Amino acid sequence: QVHLGESGGGLVLPGGSLRLSCAASERTFSLYTMAWFRQAPGKERDFVAAISWSGGSTYYANSVKGRFTISRDNAKNTVYLQMNSLKPEDTAVYYCAASGLRSPTPVVNDYLYWGQGTQVSVSS
Repeated sequence: QVHLGESGGGLVLPGGSLRLSCAASERTFSLYTMAWFRQAPGKERDFVAAISWSGGSTYYANSVKGRFTISRDNAKNTVYLQMNSLKPEDTAVYYCAASGLRSPTPVVNDYLYWGQGTQVSVSS
């Protein structure tokens, strides 16, 4: 069982930046592909970005490519999401998730463990 805890959400102006963090409880964190998803009110949970166990491979949704960067520090059991040039449509609850697959995947059902989420609001 992997416990995940997100932090770093908040309210930001359009064009601003935030960095989300997700800390994992499990020492075998480095074996998992990690990802970020988001869910806006009344909408389905959407893929944002994923990173392989080594950090050598990443995968982004088209809507965030060039603005968001996913990274991980296996020594700290933590995955990050740096979000720049934020837009109002980025407003959502952001979740981190862990998958036992070796390569990044955008499929929500490929992820076994989920955090509780952190709210990101982009508004003037």
